[in-house]
Amino acid sequence: MEKELKILILEDVEEDAVLVDYALRKEKVHFTRIRVDTREQFAEALDSFHPDVILSDHSLPQFNSLEALKICQSKKLDIPFILVTGAVSEEFAVNCLKRGADDYVLKTNLSRLPLAIRYALRQHRYETNRQAQEEILRQQNEQLIKINKELDSFVYSVSHDLRSPLSSILGLVNVAKLEGFKDPKMLTSYFEMIERSVMKLDETIKEILDYSRNARGELNIEAVDMERMIHNAFSQMQYLPAYHKTVKQIQVHDHTAFHSDAYRISVILLNLISNALKYGDDTKPQKNIAVTATITPAHCVLQVRDNGIGIHTDYIDNVFNMFYRATDRSQGAGLGLYIVKEMVEKLSGTIYITSELGEGTTIVITIPNKLMTE
Repeated sequence: MEKELKILILEDVEEDAVLVDYALRKEKVHFTRIRVDTREQFAEALDSFHPDVILSDHSLPQFNSLEALKICQSKKLDIPFILVTGAVSEEFAVNCLKRGADDYVLKTNLSRLPLAIRYALRQHRYETNRQAQEEILRQQNEQLIKINKELDSFVYSVSHDLRSPLSSILGLVNVAKLEGFKDPKMLTSYFEMIERSVMKLDETIKEILDYSRNARGELNIEAVDMERMIHNAFSQMQYLPAYHKTVKQIQVHDHTAFHSDAYRISVILLNLISNALKYGDDTKPQKNIAVTATITPAHCVLQVRDNGIGIHTDYIDNVFNMFYRATDRSQGAGLGLYIVKEMVEKLSGTIYITSELGEGTTIVITIPNKLMTE
């Protein structure tokens, strides 16, 4: 025990505490200690003194070791608790150990106390390390189960989502060969259907690439111009029919610079804005999308709000699941919002969605600002 131990002694007789001091110093144990003898003093010392070891007499005028042990356990303190007392029955000693005490030492045999402390500290370190390793293994096991489950879904869904458009394209090409030359005007219709299949295939491949890059790529923290990035995300959506029919509002309150992973931020924006455009409500006289970003030294709060078709309450809990499609208007593999959630978590952020069918959807994302860590 090279470091100086902080020892809390629960003892109402100072002379007995001095004998404990002598026994420890004789074995060259370096320590500082305080003595308490009431419940209130004991509870206060646990919070203020932060002891490494507790040595407790069993019976005090208004308090005892078992009550002290319960206090430690209620506070979930990982501190060796050793009973240092006068003559006790073997049955009582065993009962104390069963209730959580690490050891007991008789006051008539204090020479054993240094060894008991060393052993108790070693056991607590071992148990702490064991629990930490078990937690790591538990997390790794959960991650492995998640990966295997996603891989099974990935293989099945991607094979279907890739082959289905290809089959449609091949079918349309064959029909065009057979009938297109008979009626050249039909070729335009066939080409439009082929184009839609190709776009669906392209969307699926893009989602797969984003998924793979997020899963495998490390964070690349840099300065992010959020306003420019939002404008760029909208400009990349100009090919969508709904783009020119939608009123777009952009507000960025940047009280400070924002540092994060620019690639992941761009993918998040593209997916959210793309969804807001694709799932607009054609029955409404005006379609709206409002994107607001508020940047502080601590984080960036990003909100994307639309007045589109909304999401039914039965589906809202599933929209972040892999390959989930809440509507048949979805063109990709159903990875969009799943990728958004995965990227937000990769950035140590949070995502929250509210939606009402026929009214619209609001998604709020909070991402830590890495400015202070750069």
